[in-house]
Amino acid sequence: MTNSSQLWFRGVRPSKFRHVYGLPSRKEACYTDISVVRNGNDGNICAVNPKFLAIVADATFAVIPINQTGRIDFQCCKVIGHNGMITDLKWNPFNDNVIASASDDCTVKIWEIPNEGLSSNLSEFTVELLAHKRKVLQIEWHPTANNVLFSVGFDHLIIIWDITKPHEILKTISCHTDTIYSMAINRDGSHIATTSKDKKVRVIEPRSGIVISEGICHLSTKCTKVIFLDNDRILTTGFSRHSDRQYAIWDQHDLKKSLAQEVIDSSSGVITPFFDYDTKMLYLAGKGDGNIRYYEIVTEAPYIYYLNQFLSGQPQKALACMPKRGVNVNNCEVFRFYKIHAVGNICEPIAMIVPRKSTMFQSDLYPETLACLPAISAKEWFMGRNAQPILMSLETGLKIMNAANKQHHIDNKYLNGTKYDSADEDKTEKTDSIKSDNNSKKFAFLAQQTVPDYRSQTQLNEKSQKTSTNQSTKFHQLQAIFGHQGTNMKEITNLQNNLISSRSNSRNSSLENVSLINSENELRKAYNRQTEEIKNLRNQLSISEKRIRELEAEVKRLQQQTN
Repeated sequence: MTNSSQLWFRGVRPSKFRHVYGLPSRKEACYTDISVVRNGNDGNICAVNPKFLAIVADATFAVIPINQTGRIDFQCCKVIGHNGMITDLKWNPFNDNVIASASDDCTVKIWEIPNEGLSSNLSEFTVELLAHKRKVLQIEWHPTANNVLFSVGFDHLIIIWDITKPHEILKTISCHTDTIYSMAINRDGSHIATTSKDKKVRVIEPRSGIVISEGICHLSTKCTKVIFLDNDRILTTGFSRHSDRQYAIWDQHDLKKSLAQEVIDSSSGVITPFFDYDTKMLYLAGKGDGNIRYYEIVTEAPYIYYLNQFLSGQPQKALACMPKRGVNVNNCEVFRFYKIHAVGNICEPIAMIVPRKSTMFQSDLYPETLACLPAISAKEWFMGRNAQPILMSLETGLKIMNAANKQHHIDNKYLNGTKYDSADEDKTEKTDSIKSDNNSKKFAFLAQQTVPDYRSQTQLNEKSQKTSTNQSTKFHQLQAIFGHQGTNMKEITNLQNNLISSRSNSRNSSLENVSLINSENELRKAYNRQTEEIKNLRNQLSISEKRIRELEAEVKRLQQQTN
């Protein structure tokens, strides 16, 4: 085969997500006859979590229980309180009953929804945030710190709030000189990325407001979107100089040149990206389009692979995505959209499914995902601490705290002046050791080789006959002693002594076996502890290396400014 033919034939790239398909819902599983805002806003007019679905209707928004599908009453109860058009909605990631709303009236309001839903119009907000001089375009919750909220205004400002102290502003970021189109926060909340009308994409350290890196992302002044990927990369969607829609992947530490850039098509709708951190899948959905394209993100060039697209005859006005803890793992559902139709008052759930024949839990599709628990408080985050999010297992529902967060939790107890009690930690370590011992025993049993029994049938019959004879003899002895009314007490005592002596002999032999088992278990425990310590040290080393890279980039930027 020649070199040209080798270059032409690339084969099929193996991927477990190559056959992912979108499954639209039936009419009875949709939300129909709902009031939807009719303006041309590019913000999030729909938000969803495992309990509620919120949809904007001009200056109000409706909150619908997630299981209440079908026709929605036109006069259903709504959340009222804003004096202008609502531009964005976001549910609190740590409390499914708390939602934040941004509006044209320059305010951000926090609402608390009852567990059973709204029984009447809700007009009393819990918190009102007042600082922006012009309308608020976007809001985002911090992914790991509790009660921290970011708000983006038309006044070119990004304000960071602690909603427990609404009259205090944690930080105001004022590095933008033009309209901010979009903002995204990375997984641990240590950096934010923004796109603006000046065609630039910026990566900012939010607590200090320092711009770590910036560059030109797309050459058109139309609306652009940004989202964080894994491994310190970001993705932007926008328009080229000739108004072609395109996407680009960047290294967040160097925004001078993109890692990959591709033209999608020539439509005019703004493309909104959605990234699934667990499966590394990227979804691109354009406003007014009837399709959703999805890709797979990899760590090496070309960094992105096109998989397929979900086609529909109904164009979408907006999309919202369900958190991973709300998907149906029994149907191998890896992502779920809630699509607002551009024509007709319909909200349609769309499930992205990996076809699998087995009905068992697919651990390769569902790694540990984000839990609804904060890793740190607002005060700790603003003081400079970063923490990875707390994860949970979709199979068992148990919360998983990594070693860094666990040590940080212990340090906080010392900082708060409370004496650290190791009883809880000893209990957890004891439970973990018991689990590891049980698992090791199971694996050892499964690893044993099955040895076939080559004895003849006559030998087997003789053994079974001896066993049955011994059992019947003991039974007859007991029946003769206890069944006869004139039984002699001396016979009873003799039988008891025989039983006790046989038990003592068997107990001595079993104690020797137990001592051997205990020594083996202690070695296994020591090995497991050493393995866990090595794993924790590797995680701490990777975190420190990442922090060193960030500090080197900041020093380099400061040196360039001074020069």
